[in-house]
Amino acid sequence: LIQKAIDKLIAGRTSIVIAHRLSTIRKASNIIVLDKGEIKEMGTHEELLAKGGFYSKLHEMQFAKKLPVKLI
Repeated sequence: LIQKAIDKLIAGRTSIVIAHRLSTIRKASNIIVLDKGEIKEMGTHEELLAKGGFYSKLHEMQFAKKLPVKLI
């Protein structure tokens, strides 16, 4: 629902989107990854995942499937 609203709002425009959820920026033509005010990486979602760097690690942490927890 929110993603559709954002897509509609920025369609055909140059937009700067600041997001904590990577799914919000997945379709962006250029992603700039910041950490403590420094640019760590730049590229598309696919390029950044392929690099295996900072963005890739963030993506893995955010979307990793959680293993079931067994209570003893």
